[in-house]
Amino acid sequence: MTDVAVKPGPGNGTGRLERYFSLSERATSAQTEVLAGFTTFLTMAYIVLVNPAILGQAGMPIAAVAAATCFAAAFGSILMGLVANTPLALAPGMGLNAYFSFTVVQQMGVPWPVALGCVFISGIAFLILTLTGVRQMIVAAIPMHLFAAVAGGIGLFIGFIGLKNAGIVVANPATFVALGDLKAPGAALALFGLLVIGVLSVWNVRGAMLIGIVATTLVGWLCGQVVINPEPYSLDALTGTAFKLDLSGVFGLTGSHGLGLLEILFVFLFVDLFDNIGTLVAVTKRAGLMDKAGRIPGLNRILITDAAATIVGSVAGTSTVTSYVESAAGVQAGGRTGLTAVVTGILFLATMFVAPYAQIVPLAATAPALIIVGGLMLLPLTEIEWEDPLSAIPAFLTVAMIPLTFSIANGLAFGITAHAILKLLRGTATKADWFLFLLAALFVVRFIWMSAA
Repeated sequence: MTDVAVKPGPGNGTGRLERYFSLSERATSAQTEVLAGFTTFLTMAYIVLVNPAILGQAGMPIAAVAAATCFAAAFGSILMGLVANTPLALAPGMGLNAYFSFTVVQQMGVPWPVALGCVFISGIAFLILTLTGVRQMIVAAIPMHLFAAVAGGIGLFIGFIGLKNAGIVVANPATFVALGDLKAPGAALALFGLLVIGVLSVWNVRGAMLIGIVATTLVGWLCGQVVINPEPYSLDALTGTAFKLDLSGVFGLTGSHGLGLLEILFVFLFVDLFDNIGTLVAVTKRAGLMDKAGRIPGLNRILITDAAATIVGSVAGTSTVTSYVESAAGVQAGGRTGLTAVVTGILFLATMFVAPYAQIVPLAATAPALIIVGGLMLLPLTEIEWEDPLSAIPAFLTVAMIPLTFSIANGLAFGITAHAILKLLRGTATKADWFLFLLAALFVVRFIWMSAA
């Protein structure tokens, strides 16, 4: 595959889709891509409810954030599909929204319009790093065995999120995590969904995950587990946050806001950068889009789209927009092109009109899909040379730290740092590894910074 966008030509609608998205070249069809788009949307639709709930605690109008969340996800996903032809869906990132609300606004005392200004500037910085080739250099510096480890680690991460959302795994003060009450309605419903998807999958039924999610939602509705309490809402609500970012206030941050502007921008930049790279590597590898040399076709367009989505999202009124690991659910359903992302984006756009009703799909219905996708994403771990400590130790740290710290960025940080240190002490480092060691040094500084905070 080349890095040149495919132009649509004359003919019927299916033919234009075929030419634009290279469906045959990637061994897929329009029907499969639409199904995959629906699957991705259903597995990440929870963000329409969760993001407003989190940012609402920063004093932002919840209805406006709901509309902004849908708009940002729609814009980013559709742009990703049309420009980069990649089955990656985007939405406001979990973790970064919590940092925005709880740390920047509540703890540091930064007004939310100023915090949105910080997100906007971080998006500009993402774009500059991409256009100057720095983000591409970061991707190129990561060794192949860590690509596989990231994919496997994210698989465990997705599976853990699914088990947690289902109530199958719960918090425990003595052991950190423990088995939940499997007789509880949510856990029982998730186990039913897991059985449905599992049976359909082993029988090679097309759309097994989508069928499972819909079936589980219907059972949950019949059993009274789907409760809808929508608040009064209209698209006019978007004006509550749109264009409310305060750029002048960003540069007025002082010491009274903790470490001020630099700390906020560093966190927004750092976490989104490495979360995005980790997700990108995992999803494209699972979709078979990465070549044998570890290169990702259309990487520049993917990264530019990610930066543009963050910029537009901040203007609409939401925290940093990034690629979603749940995109792997659509890939597992057969998504191989940008048409998957476009369908997901269109569904988010439609959701703007009914945002309060997104809760009709309970977490217990999407949890089984995440659990199964997580397991299937472990396949790349077989590519790691586990008998070689130089590969095995950094790979294990990457795989383990992603789910255990609930952060893709932390897993990459441990893996890259361990690989650089072991390579240096083994005496196999070369001048060509300078960027790898620079990354490792920055990670060490980050760990020290986090420990001192």
